[in-house]
Amino acid sequence: MSLNEAFKALSDPTRRQILTLLKEDELTAGEIASHFDMQKPSVSHHLKILKHASLIDDERRGQHIYYSLNTTVFHELMSWYFTFTTKEGK
Repeated sequence: MSLNEAFKALSDPTRRQILTLLKEDELTAGEIASHFDMQKPSVSHHLKILKHASLIDDERRGQHIYYSLNTTVFHELMSWYFTFTTKEGK
């Protein structure tokens, strides 16, 4: 995961909304798409970007792929962020 990819993925409001949905529970692409007024291929594009940035994981179960948050990456992002909020030696 690179920070650039993560920040690029987070820059889009649709992708941030997808992450908010996944915060509650794992979902299939169809379940995610039902929350948006867009075609399923567009939702799949957003999922691909989130997955490439390692912000989400996917797991195939039968005919469905379930998406979930990869909280490890969020911990890394927050760790990076907090380097700017604390001063060394204090």
